[in-house]
Formats: sequence, C-alpha cells, structure tokens
Amino acid sequence: MNNSRFPISLHILTLLDDAEGTLVSSDYLAGSININPVLVRKEIINLRKHGFVASKEGKGGGSFLARNAADINLGEVYKAVKSNTILGQSKNEPNPKCPIGKQINQHLNTLYNDAEKALIENLSKQTLADFASKFK
Repeated sequence: MNNSRFPISLHILTLLDDAEGTLVSSDYLAGSININPVLVRKEIINLRKHGFVASKEGKGGGSFLARNAADINLGEVYKAVKSNTILGQSKNEPNPKCPIGKQINQHLNTLYNDAEKALIENLSKQTLADFASKFK
C-alpha cells in the first residue's frame, strides 16, 4: 500500500472497538499508533464523515465507534481512506511513438483496477469485529 491512512484508520477503529463505547482521546490514540495527535484528528474527521466514528468535543471529550464493529467491513474503510491507486502511478508520460509507450498506461490502469477490485472484495469479507478479535 502506498500510504499509511488505511493502517492508521484501522488502528483507530480497533482501539475504539476495544474501548467498548468509552470516549477515547486523540492523544491516547496517537500514543498507541506512535504518531502526532494532529494526524489522528485528521483521520478521525474522515472516519466521522464516513459514519464510522462519532466524537464529543471539549474537555473530557473523545471518539467512539458510531456503528457496531460487526457492521463495518474493511472494504468500506479502505474505500473511505484511499487516496491513490494501490500500485502507484507513473510520474512521466511515455513516448507516444513507441508501440509499448503509447498503450502502457491504458493497460496498467486495467491491471491496477483489477488488483484493487480484488483487494476490496477480500477486505469486504472481513469486519472490524473479525479484525479486532485477533487482539482479545
């Protein structure tokens, strides 16, 4: 995977599931993940936008799961945080006069889309509850 958003979000969701509805601060989450709390808060905003997390603002506030862990599939989480194609993209434009270069991006896109579809299908077979059960 070409970025850390999915593992960070899955770590957050797993911690919130473990908290069983108790409010969890972004500082606590950041300490477990070993990242800056600002990055945690950015991911929580996105997870809240997609309906996975709810938060209470202010002193004594924190976040909690907005849905039951058994109702959150990992494919949904992946799609909510995905920002690029899974295998990346070429930074240069191939030579259009080359028989390979003029077609490579089209075929790479098909390859990447098929791979990502398989990944999402696999992740969608697992729920947050399934994943979180590995830690109990």
